[in-house]
Amino acid sequence: MTGYYAYWISTALLSLLYLTSAFMYATKADWVRRVLAELGYNAAYLVPFMIVVKVLGSLAILSRVSVPLSDLAYAGIFYHLLLSGLAHLGVRKPAGAVPAAIGLALLAISFVTQNDARDVPSPYVHAAMR
Repeated sequence: MTGYYAYWISTALLSLLYLTSAFMYATKADWVRRVLAELGYNAAYLVPFMIVVKVLGSLAILSRVSVPLSDLAYAGIFYHLLLSGLAHLGVRKPAGAVPAAIGLALLAISFVTQNDARDVPSPYVHAAMR
């Protein structure tokens, strides 16, 4: 029962983090472009793409229409959070890496406990636990 609650709480918080981020990307586009430019990214092309990816990734994990699609969303979010945190650390702005670190912790909890809360298990959870 603990795994069930850990999954839903971590998944809800991770999705909230991603959906809030997508909302900020859409509503505070100038600020987001400036921050991404400070990290060395061409924000004009990246921002619209990231809005779509963040929303679709969250929906794939929450809805879990397909286990492979959900696992792909976990992988994509993992790499996004890892690279985001490293980008902030690379320009010596460690405070910017805090949301990525929190997201990675939530992602790990959600991924590891997903089989406790879902009817169709992910084959990759047991492989990750070895």
